[in-house]
Amino acid sequence: MIPGFTSLEMALAAGLVMLSAGLSLVLKLGIHLALSLAALRMVVQLLLVGLLLRAIFSSGSPWLTLGLLVIMIGAASYEVGARQRRRLRQGWTFLVSGAAVSSATLFVAAFALASLSGSQNWTAPAVVIPIAGIILGSAMNAASIGIGSLLDTISAEKAGIEARLALGHSMRQATEPLLRRAIHAGTIPLVNQMAGAGLITLPGIMSGQVLAGFDPLAAAQSQIFLMFLLSAASVGCVVIAVFLTLRRLSDERQRLRLDRLEPARL
Repeated sequence: MIPGFTSLEMALAAGLVMLSAGLSLVLKLGIHLALSLAALRMVVQLLLVGLLLRAIFSSGSPWLTLGLLVIMIGAASYEVGARQRRRLRQGWTFLVSGAAVSSATLFVAAFALASLSGSQNWTAPAVVIPIAGIILGSAMNAASIGIGSLLDTISAEKAGIEARLALGHSMRQATEPLLRRAIHAGTIPLVNQMAGAGLITLPGIMSGQVLAGFDPLAAAQSQIFLMFLLSAASVGCVVIAVFLTLRRLSDERQRLRLDRLEPARL
């Protein structure tokens, strides 16, 4: 088993973050504040989540588990919308991301838990929460990249889209290349992760199990199962997110409605 880290070890690791922030200052990269705040936020969040999970695992309550999952999905949906340089007006980006992230995550997580029902207690919080969390993270990243790519390219190619619409093309036909490009962009991180797994890097689940003393072959099988789940969640989520976003940017008369977009943020 992996021993607990001492305060000195944690301080040394934190020093690497401070070194990176210092490098940003020296090179005038402008990322030192964002990096420091992100590191601080991460520490606080993980410690609080660790305490919360300890309480939920001890209680075994399905209602606490469900409540945490709702919070996780809500936070992921918010993060997808908050990361966008361009957003749909009236909070539609958050609604679209919420629908895409929640549907893809819940479907794939339900499939995973049903698949595990014969080998372990698949309703236990210690099983449900980690699996749903890993799937949710992958779905969130795919949706965020896909929506951002679609909104940027549609805004940049407004004239070309409207020209195709004037020639009698439907909105779907006029934007099909942009849809494919956005979906492709959203799946690139997952494809890279799968392509490099084992050869370039040992992914998180496999690394954790190997460090904890599990048989490496069994750990590899666990990681393969997980990567299949993540691929389904990523592709499903980005497809839903992109199509719902496009639907909001058009109307029943097949017009491009960029007036439904907020001004781009710097």
